[in-house]
Amino acid sequence: MAALSRDAATIAGMEDMHHLPRLPRPYYQAFAVVHWVITLERRATGWLDASFHAFFRELLLHAAAREGLFCPAYVLMPDHAHVLWMGTKLSTDQINAMRFLRKYLQMELRRRNPAFDLQKQSHDTVLREHERTHGAFSATCFYVFNNPVRANLVSEVKQWTYLGAMVPGYPDLHPLDEDFWPLFWKLYHAQREPGNPPKLPPF
Repeated sequence: MAALSRDAATIAGMEDMHHLPRLPRPYYQAFAVVHWVITLERRATGWLDASFHAFFRELLLHAAAREGLFCPAYVLMPDHAHVLWMGTKLSTDQINAMRFLRKYLQMELRRRNPAFDLQKQSHDTVLREHERTHGAFSATCFYVFNNPVRANLVSEVKQWTYLGAMVPGYPDLHPLDEDFWPLFWKLYHAQREPGNPPKLPPF
């Protein structure tokens, strides 16, 4: 699980890498499920507050509408952010969605402090088929949510306010609620476009 989610220590070791290895683009399209990590240069802090969280949620909503995405899990940390996206359309392209998200995040960060910069490239982990079964997938999401606990920022996940989910049309959906997963899967399967993308080789 640790290798899957790329915790903060792993990301820190990649701080100076500007061109991280990435799978061919089709692996980020259609119904792909990808865990993204967006990190600030020099691990800069001082930008995370309630107003930035609200701005971030608005951007996630726009990205979801543009590219046909569900976000069952995101966490904002003091120097980086985790986003887990699931495609719902054959035309979904998470590379485009991440480019859009980073563009407006960078603008907002620089508005707050001209010294704030995102690292040149987001880190990503594309989930394999067996990692996308309901039980394994929810476990991955909870591992992501536990980042603030592992970083000793809080003692319990529910104490960290800068986390959530984003499903268009459902602003009150929260991943720590008891009924979240049954409702989430119901919405996902209702929104997922019929058809299957071309079969890709295992990676």
